[in-house]
Amino acid sequence: MTIRHTRLARAMASALCVPALLLASLTHAADAVKEQFFPPWSHGANDPITEHGLDFTVPEIDNLPDFHGDPCQAKLTVFVGGNYFFAMAPLVAEFVKEHPEFKGKIYYETIPPGLLVDQIKHNGTITVGNMTWTAHADVYAGGMKRVTGVIKDGYAIGPAVPYVTNTLTIMVPKGNPAHITGLADLGKPGVRLVMPNPKFEGIGRQIKASLAKAGGDALVNTVYTDKVKNGETLMTHIHHRQSPLFLMLGRADAGVTWQSEAIFEEDVGNPISHVAIPDSQNTTAIYAAVALKAAPHKKAARMWVNYLRSPQALAIFERYGFKPYQSK
Repeated sequence: MTIRHTRLARAMASALCVPALLLASLTHAADAVKEQFFPPWSHGANDPITEHGLDFTVPEIDNLPDFHGDPCQAKLTVFVGGNYFFAMAPLVAEFVKEHPEFKGKIYYETIPPGLLVDQIKHNGTITVGNMTWTAHADVYAGGMKRVTGVIKDGYAIGPAVPYVTNTLTIMVPKGNPAHITGLADLGKPGVRLVMPNPKFEGIGRQIKASLAKAGGDALVNTVYTDKVKNGETLMTHIHHRQSPLFLMLGRADAGVTWQSEAIFEEDVGNPISHVAIPDSQNTTAIYAAVALKAAPHKKAARMWVNYLRSPQALAIFERYGFKPYQSK
């Protein structure tokens, strides 16, 4: 090969490497952006422990975002429906200000309320991946229907204590690329949805009620039967994390959630927005709490339940669109 040909070959190789390097750089940047979509989203704020061991949090692979604190050292264990996992960090912080003896000694779980009930019925034992542990709850908090069910089943001592209410919204990716304007649009062919599973998430039943108000049984069946069969509706197991995650990853165009969750996602800077549902089609949930009959820390349980109705706690809830419960 002549010197001229060698130089030409090197130039061609160099030219070919530039797009390859650019592609690699763009891929790395895309992966970094994608990684930030995966929970936990609290950046450590939802970890109530004061002394930590080895940090082994790997987004998408090993992160256990719905389990907070050390169950072995807990002086208060709270099982709370995951639709306000984001409010728990400030709630715990404010509670500890008044009761410093609980600093670093609170453990809480934020999986769906129906699954928390199942865990209570399994004596507090739960398995995630290859790990199994037991956490005996002092307090159970969720929708009023779930809480009264726990009392009826003999696991808690009533009455249920209501403290805030919440309403529904339609969560969409930032910019709303599918141009969703209301619940009726969710039934359109081609609109991909991510929806909570009514089997263990109370919000699923409430969403069905709102869909019926907007489009009758036909809309309910389209969203929760027809689109499930054809793959246009993805059913969640932990809607408070899967819904925004699937939207950010481009797997869905819209999903109905509590408005508090959309407010949180927007507040932390995730590329999420929401479309308001009119009052005539919306559904209101009442959140309640109760001390469990087998609570290892009965006094602490009563303290937490009472705290949820305090001005300090209600102010935290109102940041995310919750409203104080008003008895009729």
